Amino acid sequence: MSERDASAAGFAIRGVIEGFYGNPWTEQQRLDMVASLGEWGMNMFVYSPKDDPFLRSRWAEPFDDDSRKRLQRLIQKSESSGMTLAVALSPGLSMKYSDETDRHALVAKLRSLRELGVDSLGLFLDDIPDSLQWPEDRAAFPSLAAAHADLINLVAHEVLSDAGESLMVCPTVYWGDCDQEYLVDLCKTLDPRVNLMWTGKSICSATLDQTDAQAFFSVTGRKPLFWDNYPVNDVAMKHELHLGPYERRDPNLRESSLGIIANAMEFAEASKIPLFTIAEFLRSPHDYGAQDSWNRAIECIVGNEQDVQAFTAFAENSRSSCLSLSDAVPLTEALWALQFSLVSKQPGPGIDALIAITERYEKASEHLSSTAFRNAPLATEIAPWAETFKLGAVLLRQITTLAMDGQLGTPRVLELEAHVARLRSTGKRVFGDSLEMAVSDFLSGANPSPSHKQ
Repeated sequence: MSERDASAAGFAIRGVIEGFYGNPWTEQQRLDMVASLGEWGMNMFVYSPKDDPFLRSRWAEPFDDDSRKRLQRLIQKSESSGMTLAVALSPGLSMKYSDETDRHALVAKLRSLRELGVDSLGLFLDDIPDSLQWPEDRAAFPSLAAAHADLINLVAHEVLSDAGESLMVCPTVYWGDCDQEYLVDLCKTLDPRVNLMWTGKSICSATLDQTDAQAFFSVTGRKPLFWDNYPVNDVAMKHELHLGPYERRDPNLRESSLGIIANAMEFAEASKIPLFTIAEFLRSPHDYGAQDSWNRAIECIVGNEQDVQAFTAFAENSRSSCLSLSDAVPLTEALWALQFSLVSKQPGPGIDALIAITERYEKASEHLSSTAFRNAPLATEIAPWAETFKLGAVLLRQITTLAMDGQLGTPRVLELEAHVARLRSTGKRVFGDSLEMAVSDFLSGANPSPSHKQ
């Protein structure tokens, strides 16, 4: 599809944000990501990792020489990749909204980004206290919303140079019911050049659809710019590795939103797999098929056929997220086949199904941990989950052995408890709930509850 066709059929803003908590990407990872996103038809990269001190904790200080040079290289890479670069500051943890020194420092910092050549600017006021902290601010403003509206309008007036420009703002209330008092008050006097970001019904929303956009518009009078917290896996999601495709997003949001900006994982190379699918959705939402796109993503990022087979076997068990309704599907089907074959007293087909998937996972696990797997950065990033995958393959082999020996209904299944304990001890979520639930059923079958006395 040509760029003209993509712009006609796709979302206006098709973006990715480096906005997670945790170690920011290395410069090389970031530049490589921007180049890849440009190749896939994305058009915006937002630089605002929570742990870049010059954007958050030291927001008022000028960028040092190293930071300026990195930004200049990022600007150059964005331009050569056809991407709009946005940089956002997050001053809300410490800023005194009524203080002229702080206000001047914020404007000066944003202007310095413009002078460097940054195309788009952002002001992020998320994940901060939901009320005014400084006594001077409580005396100057009736509410946090009023202080934020005043600050945002100041920035828009002082930093935006013409009516065609916009300022990207993440408000303190950025998810849930749109008619919350903060959001209503914020928008009463807000500059029309401000684009407000919104994550939907939840911080990590299971779905995004027309009702979300319409509810937001009815309260704010403007279309939302969706900040989609997928595939990010920070904070409470650190045990998950979000490798699944983009799902459960309404193609019609193209008309009712400004666009979608997806928040990536700390793991840059692994992020490329879901981001590839997000790019395909945003570029042509009505033609998008999640599974086909996911297969293409793995082929693009992993490449070699043997590597693709091994990685797919692993990744199909690492799709758990707020978006995913399907995780560990082939494994689940094999375990169901085994359990039904035991109930039906015809164990052969079920055992065959389990043998096949066990051998597939053993082979994949061995290949992923070998030097034959060519994408070394990806192998490094997934290593903790790949180790859990390997332990799962060992557990499946033990289940297979017990099934072949006809011992799944006997006390020998207690041997599985040590394997499950090792699997849990890694702290990484792989296989969804399927494997542990199956073992629990086997253990229950070998230790039936005593009958109730009449």
